[in-house]
Amino acid sequence: MQLSPRWAKREVARHAAAPHAARMSLPPIAVYRAAEGLIAQRGEDCFRLAEPRLDTLFQQENPARWLHGQLTTALPMLRPEKLLAPIESQEVWAAGVTYLRSRDARMEESKEAGGGTFYDRVYAAARPEIFFKATPHRVVGSGASMRLRGDSQWNVPEPELTLAINTRGAIFGYTIGNDLSSRDIEGENPLYLPQAKVWSQCCALGPGLVVRDPLPRDTEIHVHVWRAGAPVFSGQTSLAHMKRTLPELAEWLMRDNHFPAGCYLLTGTGTVPPNDFTLASGDEMRISIAGLGMLTNTIA
Repeated sequence: MQLSPRWAKREVARHAAAPHAARMSLPPIAVYRAAEGLIAQRGEDCFRLAEPRLDTLFQQENPARWLHGQLTTALPMLRPEKLLAPIESQEVWAAGVTYLRSRDARMEESKEAGGGTFYDRVYAAARPEIFFKATPHRVVGSGASMRLRGDSQWNVPEPELTLAINTRGAIFGYTIGNDLSSRDIEGENPLYLPQAKVWSQCCALGPGLVVRDPLPRDTEIHVHVWRAGAPVFSGQTSLAHMKRTLPELAEWLMRDNHFPAGCYLLTGTGTVPPNDFTLASGDEMRISIAGLGMLTNTIA
């Protein structure tokens, strides 16, 4: 769970037009939820936070500056198995068809239903696809189990960079997300999207929330699925393959919307398993993003 000191000192690219609340060249801080409260990691050191509520962080005008002032008692290094999902009252939303690979996959799965052109059009349109994903009680943390829908036969992980957005609509941090999806339900009819996306334990976030300046454009996302101890799927992509910018997605989410406790936004997947792949009970999913750690979940 330790952050790399080299990463913590690295000069990062900035989004020139981005609404971003952490543009202060402060070192990154990872915030973790545990049973004993909020714990922050800066470089190789861990601290207890003076403020026990994650909601308070999302309500700050400048979360990075505020967070650096909340570090109190030094603590030993974290144990990953004790971590909870980095969410309190935040809603989780998601953007779709933000990568070309995602557009192609959606078109393939909906061919028979005649809905393929919807995804082609939204990929090229000015307005992105934005949809609701989960309330906090539907979200699990790293190391916890996720569930497959009982009425679906084609389920896949969707590894995604996830934005932490404060109450003012500014991106101030990042985490890793798994937007578990039922491809056969969505493919049958685009109007079934809520059922293909939202159910108990349908979303995973973690291992922690990293408050930092914008991620470099070449940041890579990796996913590996293991079954009975053997790899059955691996894939990777990078933010450079996204059609839309992260600030653009955040701005569309905030249009005519208000989030009293801030929110999370999954930014789409550029890694899609082949059509003959589906998750099964017992599978382990590992999603890693440079600088953010690894999100690990099993299928219950």
